[in-house]
Amino acid sequence: MNISDKIRYIGVDDLDIDLFESQYKVPEGMSYNSYVILDDKVAVMDTADQRKSVEWQKNMLDALDGREIDYLVVHHMEPDHAANIAAVASAYPEAKIVLSAAAAKMLPNFFPEADLSGRLLIVKEGDTLPLGQHTLQFIAAPMVHWPEVMMSYEQTEKVLFAADGFGKFGAIQHEKRNADGTLADWACEARRYYFNIVGKYGMQVQNVLKKAAKLDIRTIAPLHGPVLRGDLTPFLSLYDTWSKYEPETEGVFVAYASIHGGTKAAALKMVEMLKAKGCPKVAVSDLTRDDLAEAIEDAFRYPTLVLLAASYDAGVFPPMHDFLYHLQIKGFQRRRFALVENGSWAPSAGKVMTEMIGQLKDCQIVAPVVTIRSRMKEADLPNLEALADAVLA
Repeated sequence: MNISDKIRYIGVDDLDIDLFESQYKVPEGMSYNSYVILDDKVAVMDTADQRKSVEWQKNMLDALDGREIDYLVVHHMEPDHAANIAAVASAYPEAKIVLSAAAAKMLPNFFPEADLSGRLLIVKEGDTLPLGQHTLQFIAAPMVHWPEVMMSYEQTEKVLFAADGFGKFGAIQHEKRNADGTLADWACEARRYYFNIVGKYGMQVQNVLKKAAKLDIRTIAPLHGPVLRGDLTPFLSLYDTWSKYEPETEGVFVAYASIHGGTKAAALKMVEMLKAKGCPKVAVSDLTRDDLAEAIEDAFRYPTLVLLAASYDAGVFPPMHDFLYHLQIKGFQRRRFALVENGSWAPSAGKVMTEMIGQLKDCQIVAPVVTIRSRMKEADLPNLEALADAVLA
């Protein structure tokens, strides 16, 4: 993971964590990336989560090999990257803390007992920090995904330190590579990471991508996941697609919330019909059991969603409500929806789903909305068939 002899990796893997940010399942663990630039001046690039402070500090000391720190660069104040700021400041009293003005305002929130005010070097867009043969150029990246975020570009080795940009779930040691050394299936967990953590802020990501396009970037060093090297076009292209809210894959995403199996049966019949009609890809999620973050990922991935839900307490079954609520808070937009509701005596799911989708930007509902009563019957099949045709039209 060392970028070069002068830019070294001092991050750590966390294999014990089960939920990242207390909500996202991470069966392959998580990495907290940090780097050190060894030049005439020494710059440590971010720290790590408190969970791994001991291991991170050892990695830092090993890389420093007795040298002092001149600068601690803080790209992002979130605790999984900034938990050790006060510890570093205490151990290296001459070190300057390099950060944005917004990050400086946040420091007392996280370190109320540490007086760091006289140690701050506040930088803004376009400012540079010479270290010797290496020079850092700072790039403002507000709301990717916090307001204080900045990135930095090392001009000599052409490295973009991208904060949470281009990150992914999973520990570094679990990364799989192809025979040619390229990353295998980077997009899968990077996509789930992007849409669930950064997804709301597509416009801000687009702004950063425009800045990045003016730079000669050879390496991307994110705060989570592997360092990206070689041909960076696939990574940049995916981020461009994702941040424009454009579908990535042709096909349909079918998501259902079933109580006693009746809605599930209708969902599986819809999947069967779509495949029989030549739909290139049909992804399916049981919202009562499957990972919600993966369902959000697939919702953003495909242009059309078919939602099937049971009615519940004169509303919609809560797993579907949770799914649609998460789409709302993630800024979901520019998609087509088809709806199937189930109700034994007073179907209400369709009305609630329609209202929630109505709060999304540039989304449309494909007619007809289909209602089934308790169990799918032979008489329901023509309506489901008509809906499948409308979805693929």
